[in-house]
Amino acid sequence: QVPLVASGGGLVQAGGSLSLSCAASGLDYRHAMGWFRQAPGKDREFVASIRMGAGTATRYADSVKGRFMISKNANNDTVYLRMNSLQPEDTALYICAADKAQWRPGLEVDAEDYEYWSQGTQVTVSS
Repeated sequence: QVPLVASGGGLVQAGGSLSLSCAASGLDYRHAMGWFRQAPGKDREFVASIRMGAGTATRYADSVKGRFMISKNANNDTVYLRMNSLQPEDTALYICAADKAQWRPGLEVDAEDYEYWSQGTQVTVSS
């Protein structure tokens, strides 16, 4: 059973908003959780990550900075991605994952540093 389940994708017009959720179940503590996305014919790319536990640090890809916001719930078992001002180029399969480490000095953007990839949730932005 995959410990991460992503949900919340859909179809939205350009300029619209969507919120994604990533629920963890049975996963031990990890340093961070991240969102990635993959468009057809393109490599998986980092979107955002958030420090788990008592930390509040976040990190964003330049392409989504100022438009997307990553957050987590008080139980540290659900991570959210609020996406505003969506554009057609944001169309992709969005996937969440857990950092392989329980501690790092910072937040990583390389997919190789993450594991337990969720199933994807499709986000489609029409022009």
